[in-house]
Amino acid sequence: MSTKTLLALIAGLSLTAPLGACASMMTSASPTAVAAGAGFERIADGVIVTPTEGEARRVRLQVYGPETIRVTAVPDASFDLPPSIMVVTGPAPTPFEVTQSGETVSVKTAETTAEVSTVTGAVRFLNAEGQEVLAERPGREIDPITVTDQRGEQSFETVRQVWESPADEAFYGLGQHQQGVMNYKGRDVELHQHNTDVGIPLVVSSRNYGVLWDNNSITRFGDPREYTMLDETLTLRDQTGRFGGLTASYYVDGQLKVQRQEREINYEFIRDQLRWPEGLKKQADQPVQVGDMGRAGQQGVRVVWEGTVEAFEGGEHKFRLYSSGYAKVWIDGKLVMDRWRQNWNPWNHDFGVEIPADRQVSIKVEWTPEDGYIALRHQNPLPAADQGALSLWSEVGHAVDYYYIGGSNMDEVISGYRTLTGKSVMLPRWAYGFWQSRQRYSTQEEVVGVVRRYRELGLPIDNVVQDWFYWPENAWGSHEFDAARYPNPTQMVADVHAMNANIIISVWPKFYPTTEHYKQLAAIGGMYTRNVEAGARDWVGPGYANSFYDPYLAAARELYWKQMSDSFAGMNFDGWWLDSVEPDMHSNLDVPERTLRMGPTAIGPGALVFNSYPLVNAENVYKHFRAENDDDRTYILTRSAWGGLQRTGSVLWSGDVVATWDDFRNQISAGINTNMSGLSNWTHDIGGFAVESRYSNPAGMTPENKAEWDELNLRWFQFGAFSPVFRSHGEFPLREVYNLAQPGTPLYTAFGDQMRLRYRLMPYIYTLAGDLYHRDDTMMRGLIMDFPGDVKVRDINDQYMFGRELMVAPVHEYRSRERSVYFPAGADWYDLYTGQKFAGGRAQTVAVPLERIPVYARAGAILPTGPAVQYTAENLGGPITLTVYAGANGSFELYDDAGTTYAYERGEFSRIPMRWDERSGVLTIGARTGSYPGMPASRTFNIRWIGGPDAAAGDFGAATTKTVQYTGAAVTVSR
Repeated sequence: MSTKTLLALIAGLSLTAPLGACASMMTSASPTAVAAGAGFERIADGVIVTPTEGEARRVRLQVYGPETIRVTAVPDASFDLPPSIMVVTGPAPTPFEVTQSGETVSVKTAETTAEVSTVTGAVRFLNAEGQEVLAERPGREIDPITVTDQRGEQSFETVRQVWESPADEAFYGLGQHQQGVMNYKGRDVELHQHNTDVGIPLVVSSRNYGVLWDNNSITRFGDPREYTMLDETLTLRDQTGRFGGLTASYYVDGQLKVQRQEREINYEFIRDQLRWPEGLKKQADQPVQVGDMGRAGQQGVRVVWEGTVEAFEGGEHKFRLYSSGYAKVWIDGKLVMDRWRQNWNPWNHDFGVEIPADRQVSIKVEWTPEDGYIALRHQNPLPAADQGALSLWSEVGHAVDYYYIGGSNMDEVISGYRTLTGKSVMLPRWAYGFWQSRQRYSTQEEVVGVVRRYRELGLPIDNVVQDWFYWPENAWGSHEFDAARYPNPTQMVADVHAMNANIIISVWPKFYPTTEHYKQLAAIGGMYTRNVEAGARDWVGPGYANSFYDPYLAAARELYWKQMSDSFAGMNFDGWWLDSVEPDMHSNLDVPERTLRMGPTAIGPGALVFNSYPLVNAENVYKHFRAENDDDRTYILTRSAWGGLQRTGSVLWSGDVVATWDDFRNQISAGINTNMSGLSNWTHDIGGFAVESRYSNPAGMTPENKAEWDELNLRWFQFGAFSPVFRSHGEFPLREVYNLAQPGTPLYTAFGDQMRLRYRLMPYIYTLAGDLYHRDDTMMRGLIMDFPGDVKVRDINDQYMFGRELMVAPVHEYRSRERSVYFPAGADWYDLYTGQKFAGGRAQTVAVPLERIPVYARAGAILPTGPAVQYTAENLGGPITLTVYAGANGSFELYDDAGTTYAYERGEFSRIPMRWDERSGVLTIGARTGSYPGMPASRTFNIRWIGGPDAAAGDFGAATTKTVQYTGAAVTVSR
């Protein structure tokens, strides 16, 4: 029996609650030939081709829909693959034809044709007009690899597929990454779950197709080669010109202590700390305790590397700086990187530099560690033919396995992805209100007191979060409250609910071995044990042994939920914060060791399923919570994701990002590409989670630092108000609005105005949320989605559409009071606050006063806004203002439902269509369709028009032009 067959049998036996769809296995097992030709056989849902050349022995094409084709290439005769973790559907009944012409076999639906060569096995895809959309490059790579873990050696394949890509193609999606990149054409992205960096293996093309790569291991988009240390690909010389390395100078309090030649810049992982010079190592290894996360340690230490690098070939050389603490890089005298990150959470910062061949180029790296980590890696230029190609490589797999998803636009491609991986189930309405959180509330009174204070101040809020460490210090994973600090958790939740707010609680997949929960899970083989066996300690108190549970084992999933359900029974929490679900077994482990510690799993080694843990964990909680809570919508906040997370009622947040302007800006493109990866319910820590020491003591901040801190938080808050989920969270200083700014000050007023605007926009925002499910829409939209014909928008990484009516341009530079905004061609635009009109197709410098960021409504937009409220469920039948932005025809469908149940899945929702006719000046509010329990029988619609500068443009409570009483029948209103 083959290893693959054995793994599939193990998966089928152990996963009594399936991780993904078994339908795909059922359709692929032992295909029966319907018609045969030279080198191919027809099966019920497609064809199997046996090419005469190449590394794939057989290539299978399966029709999953009119524009969705699955391609599977295997190195042997068997298609007996484990069930997909991401994909939850099988081939859909779709008419198709199979024909052969010479050395080409074609599978043709009404919308798509897939052609496969009987010689090379290469596949290409054509649209309904017969035009080529995507073509594989012949010579896919399927190479054997042996994976060794605690169970011994197992055989798998390393796989890669390359597709040709024209020069004018752009790529989006791939999840959430922190490089500030919008268009990934020619870029390198590693899908490797990490705190702040989240992989989703979906590529969406400007040519209106997508590729869903069905592999759960570490995956690389772009260059498949691993970045190497400098000396492996470059010639190094130190400051004296001596060959072999760079001059490394170690300073303490400004005094040089050690100077030596080093051939690599490498303090990347825990294992690499042994490289420190004698006398400095102890400082580098100082533990970080609770309450000190992100604080400066290793005081006074600075390291400088200097010398020259020489390349054998010219071109753009790519560098990857992995760092925490303060790090700067100069190449050829130019500062190319300047970053800070909290010491315990380093990550990659990529940059490219043009370096000519055979010339010594100066390099300098300056690092203030603060107990952090650093490595500088490099990669030579790819051959010209490969630099812009679409390439996906995975470390461990069974086959090349991917889905081609066609469409007439990007929305259809994302819809096709959700057809494969699951609908984006609706969150409760309150999820789109304001969230207040902190690292961390330490007592019951703090939690209740925060909501109480917001209510006293009249600042709208819907949600508060109980973060980690509510348990006794030595009892992580017990799910028990420390009675001294939380004497009555049930009353805490009731008190929050009594103030018309909601509360979720942090539950990690991490356990101390001294807890009963760990022992119960370990007894059924449901714990990863290597972390404990290795003696790893976490950062709490003296440090405690710990590890994570195995969600791939069905019995462990059941027990994990039972422990949660039993522990919080009767407390009525509204949802779950699933933290550290990468999983982060122990910060700063090297990847091979981390992979070993997150396994072996019930379905194979950790390397095989490396990226999928957050999806499997969230889906387990979602299904159980939904089953036990009648018709109440689930809410999950999770720190990582994988393809399909949208089906689990989850919100992804961007992890423990830092409070810098660079990190703030990076959240914009990170959020857009996450949305374009099919996951729209996304959020971020407003203000940044971890802070530099210059911000950590509010009472001791210099006036200059205080001014920058205030502005950073306000600008980030303004972006948050126009993000799918609006949430403030971070380390000290305290992040409540009334702690960030004193009531009565202009700064406080600016925060409050953004909150009130968010709540005014709730009818619009909730319609966007409804369209996620009903229309597979996207909330935070790359400009290319709505303006595909405007090539100037392809690389814009700091503007986006919030829905289809509003364009947002966050301000992400300190002291900026103006910024350049590009207005996409094909529409005219109105400033949301002033009514000033801008023509599309050009960039313009606009004023950005501190109290607001640029937001524009497109001409023809119909924007619904609601009354001033303190929480999302208040005055649901209240008057709605419809602001019509003149200059073009437009339409909108106002969506509503009960807001907290799954009745919408049963058809219980309403839509009110609206249409603006520019020529006649008539707004038609169409007949309402559908209904739901509690739906207002009638509505008051206040209507106003914006056609140019208007002092009241941004005041959605101002007097309006027309008012109509709407009872569900169509009405018309003339301007």
